[in-house]
Amino acid sequence: MASSPPPKEVESSEKWIEADLDPSRRAKWWYSTFHTVTAMIGAGVLSLPYAMAYLGCYSTIAWAGCLRHGQIDNVSYAYKSTSPADSMFRVFNALGQISVSFAGHAVVLEIQATIPSSPEKPSKDPMWKGVVCSYLINAICYFPVAMIGYWAFGQDVDDNVLMALQRPGWLIAAANLMVVVHVIGSYQVYAMPVFDMVERMMVKKLNFPPGLALRLVARSAYVAFTLFVGVTFPFFGDLLGFFGGFGFAPTSYFLPSIMWLLIKKPKRLSIKWFTNWASIIVGLFIMLASTIGGLRNIVTDASTYSFYT
Repeated sequence: MASSPPPKEVESSEKWIEADLDPSRRAKWWYSTFHTVTAMIGAGVLSLPYAMAYLGCYSTIAWAGCLRHGQIDNVSYAYKSTSPADSMFRVFNALGQISVSFAGHAVVLEIQATIPSSPEKPSKDPMWKGVVCSYLINAICYFPVAMIGYWAFGQDVDDNVLMALQRPGWLIAAANLMVVVHVIGSYQVYAMPVFDMVERMMVKKLNFPPGLALRLVARSAYVAFTLFVGVTFPFFGDLLGFFGGFGFAPTSYFLPSIMWLLIKKPKRLSIKWFTNWASIIVGLFIMLASTIGGLRNIVTDASTYSFYT
């Protein structure tokens, strides 16, 4: 007699067991804390005082340096004397800079995929603990920089607060070195999907043989292109605002809420329903406003900038 197929519950449990025995899923909850912090805290923290200067209101080195520097002479916390249109676009750009600083959500699912998971102990539990800890660390790093940097320089703060400190030179050099080390690591994380897409296209469209040569050509060309763009358009705050809205706001602020609503289908007009729709509306506004503001500021600043001088 032919044996009957196992029930779906057994198949589901077997899949859970296989996933839990996967040797690649051995991460602990503090791994998620470390990787989430690494994905979120970066060069974007240096522009937070500048963003506050337009909204009216590395990490330790930045705020400690500002505190030691003290307030500049005749510091002013008033709004900058610009046209209403320019002020509005600068506010939009500031929103984008802030969204960059809190945009580590794009890698959360990849981090969670490394944590063991079973029906009794799903990976979402340790992941939640790690995310909470990472946000506490982010707050400790971010808020002192934003508040003390703005307190020290007011409306005259540069879009990179380290540029405003100027001295001591060794401390500024150390902070910039830390930023470089961080960007080298985080660059690989964020660029990996692009590397994969480019290499797939070269194999399928151009019949490029897969292997080391393909990676060397594709990845070197991409790095050279981003280097060229960075050197040609060195508008630190403007670029952060633009990419904060165009690249990070969708994956961090409203696409997860849209997917959650489609999958979970919460009761209409419930608290969760309202919360997710509020996140979608705010996220869409940030995306549109910061993208427009950042692009407009890039064009405006480029009109008075001498390239390669």
